[in-house]
Amino acid sequence: MYSNNSQAVRDALCFFMDEEKGHEFAFVQFPQNFDNVTKNELYSNSLRIYNEVEFEGMDGYGGPIYCGSGCFHRREILCGRKYDKETKIELKRENDSKREESLLELEETSKALASCTYETNTQWGKEIGLKYGCPVEDVITGISIQCQGWKSVYCKPERDAFLGVSPTTLLQFLVQRKRWSEGDFQIMLCRYSPARYAHGKISLGLRLGYCCYCLWAPNCLATLFYSIVPSLYLLKGIPLFPMISSPWIIPFAYVMFAKYTYSLAEFLWSGGTALGWWNEQRLWLYLRTTSFLFAFIDAILKTLGFSESSFVVTEKVADEDVSQRYEKEIMEFGAASSMFTILSTLALLNLFCMIGAVKKVIVGDGYVKFYETMLLQILLCSALVLINWPLYQGLFLRKDNGKMPSSVTTKSLVLALSVCTCFTFLY
Repeated sequence: MYSNNSQAVRDALCFFMDEEKGHEFAFVQFPQNFDNVTKNELYSNSLRIYNEVEFEGMDGYGGPIYCGSGCFHRREILCGRKYDKETKIELKRENDSKREESLLELEETSKALASCTYETNTQWGKEIGLKYGCPVEDVITGISIQCQGWKSVYCKPERDAFLGVSPTTLLQFLVQRKRWSEGDFQIMLCRYSPARYAHGKISLGLRLGYCCYCLWAPNCLATLFYSIVPSLYLLKGIPLFPMISSPWIIPFAYVMFAKYTYSLAEFLWSGGTALGWWNEQRLWLYLRTTSFLFAFIDAILKTLGFSESSFVVTEKVADEDVSQRYEKEIMEFGAASSMFTILSTLALLNLFCMIGAVKKVIVGDGYVKFYETMLLQILLCSALVLINWPLYQGLFLRKDNGKMPSSVTTKSLVLALSVCTCFTFLY
């Protein structure tokens, strides 16, 4: 990321030097913005809802999380100083007299710095400085600072303070979010958990805000269930939800209508487009069935001691063809990945189930009876088929280098057909 607003330092100092509240603030967090986001946010990479809604809300409960970029810290607090409401920090320059060092002394000092041995057998990385050993060292550092009594503050000037580059392919996006969700879930499972460690140290609202991010990974379980089971039972003709004539359908209908209506209104209010919102719904589905799933498994294995955390740097460089497709908002596949195999298998499974349901209506029970008993499952399966349209294009219709690799297409077809066949004949 790079500076885009020369007044950002002054804006941060205005908070630190505030006569009434300035001594409470440990860091000033600016939003993460990117200069290569497409009009309709193909990969939902503008972080629009985080910047415009969620961080604003957390700011009202004691401050946003530390994002690692676009942030100004008080040095002494980052180095372990605890909050004391009776002590006010004064910003001043210490005019130490210059001391001449001999060449030998300078050489020895440089060797120690280059070797990084200064932190050996110290609290650096544990109680002081950035916390090591977690893929999201920024978030865990921020919550540890706030649990020491400090507050943070969110600053969102009219002109973006910092700009950066976001992923331009789907695989880059999924790998990046896998790292984020794995790290956040590790925080929930470690000593700095907002559910346990932060109890009584930060406000309830801020704890809940942290929990929303720290519980991203377990979301994969519910999403996988609703992406697979209702569609398979639709294929079999077995209803899982109340009939349309039953009053028990009202809670389901209300939750679906209220959730998506509010989500759309929130997205449009934040300056997005309707197509951008639809892309965001698609990416949430893809994240929960791939990135969050792998993050959940890896975090559990690490907690049990079967694996170690790894930090995968997200690629941000793309060739000319990829860049052109990204600018045209054409989803990029192109690489053989287990994440793409899962996405393609789920998309084809829902497509086959929808085709089977249509066939059942035509040659079997009839439209009225099927509609009466299976409405919610029809709507859910239809929504999944519509939202996966770019995947169907990548699997069967596209001819460019960004299409789905043939190996992924073959494996996905075999897996989806096998699951549908086995469920139909063996259930």
